[in-house]
Parts: sequence; C-alpha cells; structure tokens
Amino acid sequence: MKILVTGAAGFIGSHACESLKNLGHDVIGLDNFNAYYNVALKQLNEKALNAKGINIINQDLRDNAFAEMLPNDIHYIFHFAAQPGLSTSSTFQDYFSNNIIGTNNLIDYALTLPNLKLLVNIGTSSIYGLEATFPETTVPKPASYYGVTKLTAEQLVLQKSRENVLQSCSLRLYSVIGPRERPEKMYTKLIACAFNNTQFPLYNGSASHLRSFTYVGDIVDGIISVIGNEAKVNGEIINLGTEVEHTTQEGIEAVETIIGKSIKINHVEARAGDQLRTKANIDKARALLNYNPKTTLLEGVKAQVEWYKANFL
Repeated sequence: MKILVTGAAGFIGSHACESLKNLGHDVIGLDNFNAYYNVALKQLNEKALNAKGINIINQDLRDNAFAEMLPNDIHYIFHFAAQPGLSTSSTFQDYFSNNIIGTNNLIDYALTLPNLKLLVNIGTSSIYGLEATFPETTVPKPASYYGVTKLTAEQLVLQKSRENVLQSCSLRLYSVIGPRERPEKMYTKLIACAFNNTQFPLYNGSASHLRSFTYVGDIVDGIISVIGNEAKVNGEIINLGTEVEHTTQEGIEAVETIIGKSIKINHVEARAGDQLRTKANIDKARALLNYNPKTTLLEGVKAQVEWYKANFL
C-alpha cells in the first residue's frame, strides 16, 4: 500500500513511518520542519528515516501547493501534523492555522484520491479537558487552544465520513513517551536535566498529576492496526493509551532510578489548561482493534534514556 504520513519528521510520526515501512508499505512523509522546537532534532529523525528508504517532502499543509508534490494513488493517510501542546510562545493563530486550516486543506487533497481507503486523524486526550478518563461518547470540554483546535480538526475529518464522501477515523492519544520525544516534553527534559546537572522546571501542583504514560511503540501498534479494519473504524473516535496511571513524581523517580542520579527541581508557576489526570479508557480499542499496550513505565523510560545517550552524549 502507498501511505502518506503528515508530521513525518516528528516524534510519533517518524516512528509510525518506520513501522509502516517495516510492514512492507510504500511510505511518503510530509513535514514543514517548523521551528516550534529545534529543527535539528527533526532533521535527526529525517536522517533515520532516509536510512530506511523513507523520504520526507518539506511542505506546509497551510499552503495548498503541497498537493502538487504528492501522488494521486495514496491508499492511506495518517495525519500527525499539528501545532502541539501548551506553549506561551504559540498564539491562537498558530493553533488555528496549523490544526484547522492545515487539516481542512489535507481533506481537500484526500477527496481527490480515487484509491484512498482511510484518512486517519491523530487526535489527543486534551480534547476531553482537564480530566481525560472517559469513553469516547463523553462530551468534550477542551481547556486550551490546542484541545479546542484539535477537536475541530477531528470533527472536520469525521464530517466526511458522515457525508459518505470518504472513510475516516480519529485516534485520541494519551501521554506518549519514548525515543524522539519532543525536547519540551517531560521525559526528555528530565533526562537532559539529569545528565547536564540542571534544574527541572516542575509546575506547581503537578507532582501529583496523574498520566497514562504510554510507550510510543504501543501507540504506533494501535495506530497502524486500523489498516484492514476500515469498515470497523470508519466514522469512529478511538482512545489509544494505557490504563496504568502514574503521577508526575513517579515519572521523575523512574528517570532517577534508571540513570542513578537525583534530579534538581525548580518549582515554577502552574500552566493554564494543564490536565490534572489522564487515564485511557481503551475498551473500544480492545473491541475493534484488539489493542493491548504492554510496555511498562520503566521499560519505556529506559528506551528513551538509551536513545538520548546515543544521540546527545
């Protein structure tokens, strides 16, 4: 199958590209290499993909010219590209243009593809709001520009299934960790602080926040399992993550245990919109996709530490 992956140079997108390639698919990557974080890290991911025969087209979904660079015989689209997370440096316009306009442009391209079997939107547990412990039928209450715009993107994609003009689904991911995690995310920062003897900025009150820290390999297994299951997932929203919860403090201690070093903590002002608890309800994913994440927190963090050591020490 010929598969397009947007956001291919990013954390989860790059892992998805590799897994799809390993399954024998023809993978085309697309990424705009924006400067939300150090572009050199995306280029590092790109180099790893190039070594496996996966090329990434440097194009922006907000510019309709991207469609001219892509073939018209795509079978699946996995849409990871987005303005991510909670950031004081990101404006509403950043979230709006990347997550809504970019997604809508991708849908327009998808509608031109005669062989398209499924458009897979990569959503987020942030859609649920400050707590994300619910089944997919729960009314969303996003508490950030990120969550609001990702909800809109999700509904734009699913609208096309309701109109019966293409098959689509949306996968809501929970607190993904592992090698290539973005530099502003918790575990990459913790690992860097441990090795560089610098202070980790801990948001006030967040030590007790609960998270479904899910290893990227388990997440990608769930994502690619939609292939061949189009009839089951068409028009559906599906949670992907682990049911096991850990506090932020337990996450800190996991890194300290693996590296064998205490991490200095700097308490900083809490962030608006930060989720208090995430626990993936994956009953639907089990039923439809036989989804069963197995990687423990310590196993996931160990893999991420080894990746960090191999690339940055």
